[in-house]
Amino acid sequence: MVNVIGDWGLEMNGQPLDRNPERNLVSPRNPVSEVASWELTSSNTNPDPFQRGWQYLDRVRQLTPEPGMVELSDEISDRIRICTWIGDRIDGINLELTDYLEACHQCFPVAQRQNIQIFAAPLASILGVDGLCNILLDPIAILIDVGRVNREDWLGLVVHEYAHAHLKSPGHDRRFLEVLVHLCLGLGLVPPVCAASWEVDPAVNSAQLRNWPHCTSTANPLAFWLGLTETQPQKS
Repeated sequence: MVNVIGDWGLEMNGQPLDRNPERNLVSPRNPVSEVASWELTSSNTNPDPFQRGWQYLDRVRQLTPEPGMVELSDEISDRIRICTWIGDRIDGINLELTDYLEACHQCFPVAQRQNIQIFAAPLASILGVDGLCNILLDPIAILIDVGRVNREDWLGLVVHEYAHAHLKSPGHDRRFLEVLVHLCLGLGLVPPVCAASWEVDPAVNSAQLRNWPHCTSTANPLAFWLGLTETQPQKS
């Protein structure tokens, strides 16, 4: 489901991949997240939506250890369509994700909140993840592939990655469980059911937490980015 870049290690299907050294609707918004999003999107005054989309993805790739983690279709026509779609609509999507990020922030005192930025981007299918969190950056960077799950599950994806960002840890241990339960209870999501039995089988519980909150996967992750889904955001 969703995974974390820690020591340049990305979990794929629960297994770490070693990388070389070199992730409430409130007002006002978190200034760090808002400024980061503004710099990536709204500050781009290029009149061509394709160019805006291409430049946005190029900048988002800089938030990952490897540029290939953000991936488009192999078809040139699809690449053009996706970049144009992103150039027209990504501001609204990032604004919605930022609202979810703010909801998570409101579950903790100001002094305990990490500096976090969040963006939507199509992630490489080979990774097998819906989102990732690069905890080595400052601000920490969360990327969410909003095309991989139903829209009603976007908050759940953000909550999972926020828990990693809050702890600055890629693990799914008891500390992660405690933060995740706190977030779920605060935001009206179903909390993990393994809280009372962690010591019985921590390995099983950790595996369960990798996919919590549960999200419904879409049949075609690229359909959203191609503008083919039934409910599409308005142009920015």
